[in-house]
Formats: sequence, C-alpha cells, structure tokens
Amino acid sequence: METERKRKIAIITGASSGLGREYVRCLDRRNAEYHDGHAAEPLYDEFWVIARRQERLEALQDEVRTPLVILPLDLTARDTVDTLSSLLQKQQPDVRMLISAAGFGKIGSCEEIPLQEADRMIDLNCRAAVDVTQVCIPFMSSGSHIMEICSTAAFQPLQYLNVYAASKAFLYRYSRALCAELWSRRILVTAVCPYWIGNTGFIPCAKSTSGADRIHSFPFSGRAEEVAERSLSDTMLGLSVSTPGIFCSIHRVLARLLPAELAMAGWELVRRL
Repeated sequence: METERKRKIAIITGASSGLGREYVRCLDRRNAEYHDGHAAEPLYDEFWVIARRQERLEALQDEVRTPLVILPLDLTARDTVDTLSSLLQKQQPDVRMLISAAGFGKIGSCEEIPLQEADRMIDLNCRAAVDVTQVCIPFMSSGSHIMEICSTAAFQPLQYLNVYAASKAFLYRYSRALCAELWSRRILVTAVCPYWIGNTGFIPCAKSTSGADRIHSFPFSGRAEEVAERSLSDTMLGLSVSTPGIFCSIHRVLARLLPAELAMAGWELVRRL
C-alpha cells in the first residue's frame, strides 16, 4: 500500500511586515513558476506564517496563490514555541524551508534604551530564533533549507546599536555552527546579513527611542524586494552566508581585516553623517 505523501511546507516568522512579508511573496512566485512549469507537485503545499498581527497575515493571503496557515503568535512569549511544536507533531509535515525573519532593533545608548526593550531584542532576535529552529529541525529532510536573518551588524560591535548588533552576532555564530552540524543530513543553513533596508518598518522602529539621533542617516539603504530575492538565490545555491548587496559584502570583508577598535572608529564616523 502506497504511503501518503507528507505536505511540503515553508515556515516564515515575522511574516506580517517588512522582509518577512517579502519572503512570503518571493517564495510564492517561485512556487507558482515551478508548478506552472508543469511540475507534478509544487515546491510547497502551504506556507505557515507567524507574526503577532493576525489581520495582516490574513490580508497576505490575498497577495499569494500558495495556501497560508495563519499562526498569530508572539514569539517573545516563552510558551509560543510549544504551540508551534504541538502543531508540527500533529500535522507531521516536511519542513522544506524555515525563514527566521522576526526581529527588531533600537537605537540609543545603554542609558537610553529601556531594560524591557533590551530584553525583548534579545528574546526575539536570539532565543525565539533558536527555539523555532530547534523545533523545526526534526521535521526537515535532505535538501531542506534554514535561513536565519542576521544583519551586517553581526560583523562588528556597533556603539548605540550595542544590544542589536550583539544579538545578531549571536545569531550569525549560531547559524554558522548549525550549518556544520546539519551538513551530514544535507540540511543547508544560511546566515543572511543585509545592510540597512529602507522600505520596511525596521528603521522607524529603531528610531522610536530617545536616542534616535545617535544615527543621523541611513545612506545607501537597500530594498526588501532585492534583499529577499538575492538572499533566496544565495540560499538555494547552498551558501552558508549571504550578503545580499554591495555594502554588506564590503562590510563583511573589512570587518575581517580590521581590528574591532578600528572598525568601531569607522562606524563612529559613519553614524554622524
């Protein structure tokens, strides 16, 4: 008797806005192109989309052809991962793609960013990303992909973005080590490290503190559409690190060559522009 095929899914966190929402659109276009090319089966049967704002997730279904499973979860709540884990255990899907795009940053000194906001950054950017990844891995098979959305901020310490940069450095190192651990299972992990993205809510959110003027401008910011497409292409090529743009690529090289003190001195000049 033929066994029933497992449903192939992609899980995207932070899917209600910004880069996470753009990844849903990009995956949907690729899914449609693959299926319309007369493939017997789609790349993905459905997307599981995770974010706090249910109404925005529901509105996203009108923009894509792939069926969405709406999961309005706050990943900073510690029991959230139990909800996701239980659903995975019940449905037993084949997780072909995990995109961990939930995250945020705040601009300001250690005295200007409230303790609660610093804790939330660490919770969402670090703990939640690890928790979601850990519960998804058992449901992945050979050829699955994990995208951890880090940042070019992961490459060096950044004064007045100290907690954010440190949280992304954690996620970057976690991703690189996870890539090596999962290589034997042919599960590919990519640390995505973009530069500023101008057309998302990240910059307005980051500036919503008393220390917003610590960074005067955000020159050469990229666009979410370009970052999503390029980083997805890098991921499908099996790259362990994606720097989807010229400035984040240059930053990665310079950060490897320069001592941290000199890199921080350079950032001190850039943030005052």
